[in-house]
This record gives sequence, structure tokens and C-alpha cells, in this order.
Amino acid sequence: MLGEQIGEATGKRIVRRILSTEPPQAEVTFEDIGTMLGVGISQTGTYTAVVRADGTMFGDGNGMMITVDGEMILWKGSGIGRFGAGGSVSYRGMIYYQTASPKLARLNSMCGAFEFNVDADGGTSGKIWEWK
Repeated sequence: MLGEQIGEATGKRIVRRILSTEPPQAEVTFEDIGTMLGVGISQTGTYTAVVRADGTMFGDGNGMMITVDGEMILWKGSGIGRFGAGGSVSYRGMIYYQTASPKLARLNSMCGAFEFNVDADGGTSGKIWEWK
């Protein structure tokens, strides 16, 4: 069951490279800014996506958030993606966190359900909800 929204961010894809053509596989890095548990963050993440026979993608990745106070949140996640108009991509999946921050410690025992979108121009947007 989805719980409260715990984070959101917007940004830009900064790198995209093709790792393989059989099967089609790409690596993408993005940077964004937003909030996590109400705290301002900047984030960098990288994921690898493999296009499957039915045209959907499986992606997995990891990243790092730095709060406005200089605390770090690490994450790992995976999801299923679909292509949209003009080369846009939309993913839905699960994400897991690790932090040494006492005020953000609840992330360590939380599983997040995310939606992550990349528009045709490389703009990114994402939202995360606690999975209960």
C-alpha cells in the first residue's frame, strides 16, 4: 500500500551512452534538486536500462543525495520503463535507502515506490512514496 509522498525532484539527464545493441542497453546519468522528507537535496543518479523483447525496459541504478545540511543519502533501485512520444521514458519501481543522518534515519528501514520520467528534451521529474 502506498503511504505518504516522501520525496520529489526535477532536473536534467546529463549523460546517455549506449552499452550494447544486442540486447539494446543504455546507461543514463541525471542530476536534480528537490526534497526528501521535507529536507532540500541535490542528487546524482546513474541507471542502466535494457530494452526487452516486448519493448519495455528493465532498469536498475544507484545514486547519492546531499542535503542542504551536507548529510548524505545513498540509494539503490530498479523499475520497469516504457518509451513515450519523442523518445520520452517513464519508469515505475522500488528504491531503497541508506543514511547515517539521525534526522533521516527512518529512510534506512523504508522501501520507496517511485515514478521517474524523462521528457523528450532530457528533463527529469520524479516522485517517491513510502511503501507500507
